[in-house]
Amino acid sequence: MATFLCKLGRLAFRRRRIVALVWVALLVAAGVGASTASTPPDDDFALPGTEAQRAFDLLEERFPDTHAEGATARMVFRAPTGEKITATRNKEAVRETVRELGGGQAAQVSDPFEGGGAISKDGSIAYTSVTYKAPAQDLTDATREGIEDAAQQARDAGLTVETGGDALLTEPDMGNAEIIGIAVAAIVLILTFGSLIAAGLPLVTALIGVMIGISGIAALGATLGLSANTSTLAMMIGLAVGIDYALFIASRYRAELSEGRAREEAAGRAVGTAGSAVVFAGLTVVIALAGLSVVNIPVLTKMGLAAAGTVVIAVLVALTLVPAALGLVGKRIFGRRVRKANPLTGAPPAAGAAGERPKAGARWAGFVLRRPVLVLVTTVLALGALAVPVGSMKLGLPDEGNQPESTTQRKAYDLLSDGFGPGFNGPLTGVADTRGAEDAPAALAEITKRLERVDGVAAVTPATPNKAGDTATFTAVPEYGPSDARTEDVVHAIRGQAGEIERETGVKLLVSGSTAVAIDFSQVMNDALIPYLALVVGLAFLLLMLVFRSVLVPLKAALGFLLSVLAALGSVVAVFQWGWAASLLGVEQTGPIMSMMPIFMVGVIFGLAMDYEVFLVSRMREAYVHGEGPGAAVISGFRLGARVVSAAAVIMISVFAGFVGASEPMIKMMGFGLAVAILFDAFVVRMALVPAVLGLLGRRAWWLPRRLDRLLPNVDVEGERLRQRLGDGQPGPAPHIPAQRRPEHTRV
Repeated sequence: MATFLCKLGRLAFRRRRIVALVWVALLVAAGVGASTASTPPDDDFALPGTEAQRAFDLLEERFPDTHAEGATARMVFRAPTGEKITATRNKEAVRETVRELGGGQAAQVSDPFEGGGAISKDGSIAYTSVTYKAPAQDLTDATREGIEDAAQQARDAGLTVETGGDALLTEPDMGNAEIIGIAVAAIVLILTFGSLIAAGLPLVTALIGVMIGISGIAALGATLGLSANTSTLAMMIGLAVGIDYALFIASRYRAELSEGRAREEAAGRAVGTAGSAVVFAGLTVVIALAGLSVVNIPVLTKMGLAAAGTVVIAVLVALTLVPAALGLVGKRIFGRRVRKANPLTGAPPAAGAAGERPKAGARWAGFVLRRPVLVLVTTVLALGALAVPVGSMKLGLPDEGNQPESTTQRKAYDLLSDGFGPGFNGPLTGVADTRGAEDAPAALAEITKRLERVDGVAAVTPATPNKAGDTATFTAVPEYGPSDARTEDVVHAIRGQAGEIERETGVKLLVSGSTAVAIDFSQVMNDALIPYLALVVGLAFLLLMLVFRSVLVPLKAALGFLLSVLAALGSVVAVFQWGWAASLLGVEQTGPIMSMMPIFMVGVIFGLAMDYEVFLVSRMREAYVHGEGPGAAVISGFRLGARVVSAAAVIMISVFAGFVGASEPMIKMMGFGLAVAILFDAFVVRMALVPAVLGLLGRRAWWLPRRLDRLLPNVDVEGERLRQRLGDGQPGPAPHIPAQRRPEHTRV
């Protein structure tokens, strides 16, 4: 592979203008396709195979006029202190507001003074529910402004008015994440390369790749069913790996120039060696993202595949556009001071020259190799301690009770809890299929009585049949809030009676509603986590075994990743569930951890962690294969790769940490979790645990059973065949080791 990629890199370098024009043409074509494409579809947030989804599908089929997919709003009114909401003046103000909410996109508006149940027992609070003909994302600005104007009109009449529901849903404030991330990336790249041109090259090439990927998603959105939100993960991951890959190849190119290579040869060697690591690092990310399809949730599958496609583009950009760009910038890949000091070559002398002080990475590796047991034990204990909170992690979906206390959604949530009980914010929707019942009205009455006797059920509304009389709905209000673990017990208790109810009455009972959906979603995530981990880690283990021709190195990589992701999840639990240091991060409300957080973090962090593993350890493997001893190879890997890995990690931490400033709790949680996970993996696992384990293993780290050695193809990531082809000569003889432990350079 190294030989092929070397040829590709040299070709891209020689034909740099043509290559650059091809990528610009692709960018323009993707942009034109995106601008002329049909409107992308909405997210299909389905949960195939779950009871909540079956109930929702039955409602869609048997109650077509209920607008089950339409947006909803719930406006809550509280009378002035000492007054009743039913007082003449207050009642007229509420009814005037109800009239204002009707019309336009509204399909149905309830009158709280008709039908009962919409006024609190003390008479101080009432609410009206609005169902719209269109989903939340399709509501017009006029409709949203109408909701706010109606609420203000009631406030002017002296009432306290707050509004909940998804009708007022707006795009979450992401803070200045992108600006912060790009600014920090530019600063880090300038410090790493000492040249504005060299710093800008990874940013520009990464942005080109991301824009092509995002435009491609938009262009194919209507055809492949990709919503506008599908590109969110693709943008985040594509930018991350795009910068990483370009940074790694540009850094290797500079190192080759410092060795005295001609520019074209340096570009070829950089792509042949560093490019091989990029290919396999990219494959691990693709595996992690494409593996999200195991979860069997369509929206996650589409997000994962779209992001995986963007990563493939980032790899192709790194292998072709980056060497072309290196050819275009010429000697300016180094700073002016370096070029002035070395006018003939434009490059500094090779690192490690006589009398030169060892780099910080090499000094750190030497320290770890002198005290491997101490470093290993300290690292494992520290990460293990941070992972302890995972044992008490509670999963769920965020609701309006998790919104900041200053929002009208949260205030409406609290008013409903005060007036009607905490379970009123998460009612359960029962759907009864009565086609098999001999006496449907009697059967429904019996079901209602049974559910009223279930522990934890506060109230059950009478069943409401559809026009055909073959299906009915009812509402069961729990005694506890939507996020309360006891509410989940109530849902399971109701569902547990469904079999007996069907046998006795012939009615098929299903339970849905937002609370039941959240419970089913969490269960789907829990059930998928182990298979997903097994698939992703298993495939990546095989891939890394192919790259490093070792059994223990991939095993160490996988175990190190698990440590870092568990420590990151523990930190998320400590902050967002336990409330530790929550005020410092602007977390106003603690609660359950978002259900998709564990799988999301596993997928994203695994891909990036394996990037750092491949970048760092491939340098060690290369040095070992070329004749260095195990300890010296570790030091060489840190001397040549630690700075690049550290720079890439700092950039990613900054990008993710920028999302902590978002107002949306879910975005804040994701940003914090990803930032601390990268911090732990790059600077604790890869920089401390990896050299400590390799130091303890010695030559055994590169051991591969002889039979497996013959079965695995030699992909030559370390570039040994490339060195021989380019006439570098044979590497020095390796010290004598048993045949099954001899490094791969004995097989060429």
